[in-house]
Amino acid sequence: MFHNQSPVNGRILALDLGKKRIGMAVSDPLGLTAQGLPTLQRTTLRADASAIDKICAERDVTLILFGLPLHMDGRESRQSQYTREFAQYLSERIGRQVQFWDERMTSIEAERVLKESGISIEKRAKAVDKLAAQILLESYLAAQTNVSLDQE
Repeated sequence: MFHNQSPVNGRILALDLGKKRIGMAVSDPLGLTAQGLPTLQRTTLRADASAIDKICAERDVTLILFGLPLHMDGRESRQSQYTREFAQYLSERIGRQVQFWDERMTSIEAERVLKESGISIEKRAKAVDKLAAQILLESYLAAQTNVSLDQE
């Protein structure tokens, strides 16, 4: 995992970056809960960054958390490099801190949860990115809470 940085003060925006869509979730101001946001349909790099910047401004986001897609053995994938490049561009463009978090299994977990909920395949496809971002953020917040408890 990548939780060697100290906990952040303020809201965190988690992004599940895909080629066509970006799943998003945001923490509450105390960093205790994660709420899914509408999925962003990708258009251009500039437009995507602008839309994310607007969300950050509206919600007082201080950290953008990117799901880092790794192979099951922990090696980085081609998508990992793309995610790092997008994160660097976004950080430079909107001036917010970015961090990466292991996203292995978040999409699989999201699919499982949605399948168990009994909603149609069509609705599942629309909801999986948002739920994957929410699961990613919940995982990060839980790890930060555990780190804080270990330091007391």
